[in-house]
Amino acid sequence: MYSPILHIVLHEPEIPENAGNIGRTCVALGAKLWMVRPLGFRIEDRRVRRSGMDYWQHLVWEAVDDWGALVARLPNSDRKPWFFSKSGPRLYHTAKFQRGDVLVFGSESRGLPRTLLDGDPQQCVRIPIRPDARSLNLAVAVAVAAYEAQRQWDCP
Repeated sequence: MYSPILHIVLHEPEIPENAGNIGRTCVALGAKLWMVRPLGFRIEDRRVRRSGMDYWQHLVWEAVDDWGALVARLPNSDRKPWFFSKSGPRLYHTAKFQRGDVLVFGSESRGLPRTLLDGDPQQCVRIPIRPDARSLNLAVAVAVAAYEAQRQWDCP
């Protein structure tokens, strides 16, 4: 049975190329990609596949209709997800990531909804950026976070 090292969740992603690049990162890490609808693209979109290159066929992924459906499908339901937001009170590298954790990222234009962020502020983390930058590209943010988790496991 496949046991991913991480679960990467895209909450209402909008840009197909980001989803494709994130899928490629998930394959490289051994993570599962989850996408919470509505999606701003169709999974069959050639832009998703082109960005994912020939890795997409190796990607373990699932799309769910809403947050409740995601929570019901995730393993380790006793473990709290990590929410990435530019308004998170903690820096991402202060989180103690564990294998099998769930890393949640919001849409490119809106981020995560307040209902998720306000639920458990200690699980909200941010990647620091200078004030001149509005945000990081979603695919870049996922890679930064996922590889930090792996760094913590491989370099205690």
